[in-house]
Amino acid sequence: MTEPGERRRRTTSTATRERPVRDARDAARRAADALSELIRHHLEGVSAVCRSEDDGWIVNVDVLEVARIPDTTSLLATYEVELDSAGGLVRYRRIARYRRGAQDQ
Repeated sequence: MTEPGERRRRTTSTATRERPVRDARDAARRAADALSELIRHHLEGVSAVCRSEDDGWIVNVDVLEVARIPDTTSLLATYEVELDSAGGLVRYRRIARYRRGAQDQ
């Protein structure tokens, strides 16, 4: 993951993107890399990975959208990232936004 305020460097080569996704760990890494190239927020982690109906992957990536003091009031968001079976980005969208200190509903 990247440090706050730091732009993530591209770490995936064309050959890596053309190679099929091996497993959930590979899908999570590729989804996080793809999302970090599109948005300028610090990635916090991956909270879910599952297969899609068309042999692709759906990955939920959590990001820090607004850093605040104290940290428990910072705003985070969960993005749903969909990859095809080759690991290419199909789409992404923000599905939730919440305070770090908020309990799950």
